[in-house]
Amino acid sequence: MASAILAKSVLGLRFLSSFAPFSHRSTKILYSFHAKRAFHFKVQSWFPSNPTGVMASSAVANFLTRSASTSEPVVSADWLHANLREPDLKVLDASWYMPDEQRNPLQEYQVAHIPGALFFDVDGIADRTTKLPHMLPSEKAFAAAVSSLGIQNRDGLVVYDGKGIFSAARVWWMFRVFGHERIWVLDGGLPRWRASGYDVESSASSDAILKASAASEAIEKAYQGHAVGPVTFETKFQPHLVWTLDQVQNNIEEKTHQHVDARSKPRFDGVAPEPRKGLRSGHVPGSKCIPFGQMLDDSQTLLPAEELKKQFDQEGKISYFLCVTSSKFYIHI
Repeated sequence: MASAILAKSVLGLRFLSSFAPFSHRSTKILYSFHAKRAFHFKVQSWFPSNPTGVMASSAVANFLTRSASTSEPVVSADWLHANLREPDLKVLDASWYMPDEQRNPLQEYQVAHIPGALFFDVDGIADRTTKLPHMLPSEKAFAAAVSSLGIQNRDGLVVYDGKGIFSAARVWWMFRVFGHERIWVLDGGLPRWRASGYDVESSASSDAILKASAASEAIEKAYQGHAVGPVTFETKFQPHLVWTLDQVQNNIEEKTHQHVDARSKPRFDGVAPEPRKGLRSGHVPGSKCIPFGQMLDDSQTLLPAEELKKQFDQEGKISYFLCVTSSKFYIHI
């Protein structure tokens, strides 16, 4: 399992949009967030020549058509505040923390969250056939869980977390894997929202808590082969966004893509202990270390595009790369 769920997916897109030498038609990017999975997409699908026209052809409300497009994967706290009450926009709290942080995301959600936000359980909406934590679930299980949250294909989604940009990017990726492109990460997350002076609400026994529980029950039923409730969200699995462990291992030998490790340099070098017990220290052979923390400013929002570009330029021009974090499968001593 990956040692950090991070926002490299968001960072890579902003970096590429500012980098003229890369062709949108030929560049491919790969990201990996956990032990078995990685994802791969063609950049041209994210940079439509007429993003407004593309969005207008969908069933999304006009406010999303006018002010947000899939070519930019983040939205600001100001944008979300202005559009928070739109009927076809749903907000997801996808907070998750490393085991050694001893923080409970559901309890923190109950104390304070963005008004109207649903709780997306990263550990719960996961593959139930493995002991590895929060592996990508099956299409049927994901559709059942998301439907229990009240999410439909027509909805635009904004996902955030309690650290700034951390676990929210993983949920952004999950929805993309299952064919939903109308999803954005809140730049700076809940800390930025609160620093902007916007209200939060608490809910110890709200409808959102009941929906989170229903989502967990639905995914369990799906894996047990039992009937689930009405499915309001249809998935369309994107196989080109996922790499298997075998593909990653083959790439170590074939070197068709560059591995990029987004953990801290001490963990990359194997001189700092892993936060999970039993994991070996080190990194994937042939990896380059570009810590994701260097992509954020002091407020945990993304750096300007030119600054992101500089971070990657230090490692040379990379037209194909695979971003990984720690994993008991990937670690090499």
